[in-house]
Amino acid sequence: MSASKVSVVRSNPHDVLSDVHRLMKLAEYDHALDSSATTILKDNISWHMPYLSANTTPWQLEGVVRALRSDGFGDLVSVHNDTVVTDPYKGEKLNKLAPLYEAYRVPELYNFLPEDITWTRYEPKAQMLALDRVFPHGIYIPEYFIGKNIVHLPTVKCHIYTTTTGAMKNAFGGLLNTRRHYTHTWIHETLVDLLAIQKEIHPGLFAVMDGTLAGNGPGPRTMQPVQLDVMLASADQVAIDAVAAKLMGFDPLTIPYIRMAHERGLGCGDVREIELVGDDVSDLDLHFHVGNNFASTVGHGLWHGPLKSIQNLFFHTPVVNVFIWASAIYHDSFWWPIKGKAIQERTRRETSWGRLFDEYRIAEDAGQFGSGVSERSDAAQTPDARHASD
Repeated sequence: MSASKVSVVRSNPHDVLSDVHRLMKLAEYDHALDSSATTILKDNISWHMPYLSANTTPWQLEGVVRALRSDGFGDLVSVHNDTVVTDPYKGEKLNKLAPLYEAYRVPELYNFLPEDITWTRYEPKAQMLALDRVFPHGIYIPEYFIGKNIVHLPTVKCHIYTTTTGAMKNAFGGLLNTRRHYTHTWIHETLVDLLAIQKEIHPGLFAVMDGTLAGNGPGPRTMQPVQLDVMLASADQVAIDAVAAKLMGFDPLTIPYIRMAHERGLGCGDVREIELVGDDVSDLDLHFHVGNNFASTVGHGLWHGPLKSIQNLFFHTPVVNVFIWASAIYHDSFWWPIKGKAIQERTRRETSWGRLFDEYRIAEDAGQFGSGVSERSDAAQTPDARHASD
């Protein structure tokens, strides 16, 4: 298997589930993952609102689960994280992921619940670029992740702090706790550190990226969805992010996290050296532009601008709650009702993928793929009071 192979498949709503399986096979996922180990599914819910291009899609998740189960990777579990602007319980329901986990009997764990996940101090073998300085008292990761495969499920989209976001950034929420915002000044270095840690703790690492509707603009939330009709997969997290960046119109090696990971030998960020397999997408010529929104303007000033030297005052004290409140108000109470909702209504009315989302039905034979019970299934499938209240 080529370590720098990326598969790209053109798809349509009618064939997407089988296309995902073909996509994964082309990228030789069955060689990348350890079939004897539990496989963690790490979806990407950037926003709890049902915002296509920002979040893992139901067809992306269902296609991956069906492919894994049909090829003998029966022991699956999903792990969700919390963020300051996203409610994971609301997000998995509004984005139609929760019914899929239930139908395919994939247990769900939440890394912010002590009864689900224990955090343990980890000493990386690789030299860290930032995490050891950001967290001088120790780097803590979910103990449950160690020794398990992980499959990331990001989307093709821009990001206000990292230009693009994809497979590498998807580890940010899963591997770091609720103080991960401490790293934003060194976000590119942090993503490289996290990839180095993933390579040490996971026997298998893979990503399936949804580009059926890609996000152009100040992501990971306030974007314009663009119908792209493609999906990508790779065992090389750097390579898949590089190819996605190239499709969006960016030079991958000018994006610091891709360049640094490439230079440290964690993957291939030079698209000239990546083996592309699957369908020809050479005709795709996007010109995405990140731009700015209210959140990015404030964030750049505090994390990278003149106030950077006193950022601890803002983010390491209770003052951080002001920014959390402001971000929630901006995204949920301002941008969504004024702009976002209309964008999504138009997307769901005018694109084939939007209509598929509106009408999405779980495959009738889902029960046939529901075998393979995780060691944590009993605990994960028993809702606690917080789950039940949603």
